Formats: sequence, structure tokens, C-alpha cells
Amino acid sequence: MVELGLPELTTEQIETLCQTTEEAARKAVLSKVSSKMIDTLDISIEAEGSKPVNVTVEINLVLTKEAKGVDAEALVKEATSQAQKASENYLRKLK
Repeated sequence: MVELGLPELTTEQIETLCQTTEEAARKAVLSKVSSKMIDTLDISIEAEGSKPVNVTVEINLVLTKEAKGVDAEALVKEATSQAQKASENYLRKLK
């Protein structure tokens, strides 16, 4: 992630950052597959540090048998990328 020269984040800003990042990941997954095709979707967001802020996104996705043609690994990579972009956009707005 790019260092944005931000002031130290408040607890509320960190919570909003994590929520925004998680929502982006969830939205990315659900834009590609129906929730009925998802057996497990666990999204973990961790924000550490203050200068720079490091945001870690972990997604555990298990699809049902009905989602045969879907590449879950590629979907997780795309969702992680979208989540990282959302976190960067949120942090840029705070600058």
C-alpha cells in the first residue's frame, strides 16, 4: 500500500476503514456469484500501524457444488484487490 502521510487514525476511523474494506470485498464476491452459491464467506480485515497504515484482507470462500464453473481463487483475488482499493480510497479522503 502507498504511504499517504496521514495523521494517526482514531478508533472510529479504523472501524470505518475496516467496514468499508469488508463491504467492498463482499460486494465484489456477490457481484460474481449468488449468495445461494456460497457455502462459506469469511472476510477478515486488519488495520495496523499509523504511519503507514497497513491493511490486511483475508477472504475464505467456499462455493457450493452448483457453482462448478466459478474459479473461487480468482474471485478471492479480485475481491481482495477491490477491498484494497476501497481502503486506499477511504484513506485518501482522510488526508
